[in-house]
Amino acid sequence: MKKLIIIAALAMSGAAAIQAAPQTVTLDVPGMTCAACPITVKKAISKVDGVSKVDVSYEKRQAVVTFDDAKASVQKLTQATENAGYPSTVKR
Repeated sequence: MKKLIIIAALAMSGAAAIQAAPQTVTLDVPGMTCAACPITVKKAISKVDGVSKVDVSYEKRQAVVTFDDAKASVQKLTQATENAGYPSTVKR
C-alpha cells in the first residue's frame, strides 16, 4: 500500500511538471526614461516566482521575460512593473 501511495504521488507531480511550460513575453515599458530604469524593472520582474530570464532594453523600452506559466502569469509580470513605478503592457 505504501508503494502505491508513493507511485501515485510521483505520477501526480510528474503530470504537473508536464503541464507547466516556459513562456516568453515581450512587455512594452514606455516609462523608462533613463539608463538606470531598466535595473529597477529587471529587479522587479526577477522577484516574480517562476521567472527564469529577464532582458530589459532601455533603447527599445521593452522587457523580454521567460517564465514558468505554472507559477507566473503575464498579469503578475505587469503588476510587478507597475508596482515598481513602470506600468507595462504586452507587446502586440
